[in-house]
Amino acid sequence: MAVMLSWRSDPETDGATGLESARITTSGGGFRAVGRMIRGSADGVLTASYRLVVAADGTLSRLAVDVATAAGEHQVTISRSTDGVWLVDDGSGGTRGDFHGACDVDLAFSPVFNALPVRRLGLHRDPAEHVLPMVFVDLPTLSVEATEQTYRTVAAGTDTEPAIVGFAAGEFAADVTVDPDGFVLDYPGIASRAGLDRGH
Repeated sequence: MAVMLSWRSDPETDGATGLESARITTSGGGFRAVGRMIRGSADGVLTASYRLVVAADGTLSRLAVDVATAAGEHQVTISRSTDGVWLVDDGSGGTRGDFHGACDVDLAFSPVFNALPVRRLGLHRDPAEHVLPMVFVDLPTLSVEATEQTYRTVAAGTDTEPAIVGFAAGEFAADVTVDPDGFVLDYPGIASRAGLDRGH
């Protein structure tokens, strides 16, 4: 199944005005996403595009991100092998690591990437709580670092009803509403699903 999903950032809480749209194709536990975002804040305007491939077991397979600001353009490609080895290549040479056993990646400001742990662990259907190592990609710098995030089922959903999943990282916490497929509907402080047409 393929859908187009869009989100708008909340300038009152996020401090930025922005829009993100992605074409998402799901297949079993895996999915592919091709997306683009634009954000304007006091720090300036950035545009970013990404191509994300999530393996059938729900773990990251590959992510490529391009970002542009008035100061210049940057790219990074991240891949993860089936045995858990990560390769990060920013164009100046690749580096390898295990990022403390992380299976998921998180791109700053993007609600698409919350779907990785939610879908992989079934948190929108089966109540659970997990403290997860995570590979975090910052925008606009595209710096890549290991971090830790907590995901917790607040209210499980059904085939037709959304779920609520608690998210925490550092001092930030939010209860995120996700649709029956595990993709964000509302992420307080970050973005909410825009009322644009979905296409199959």
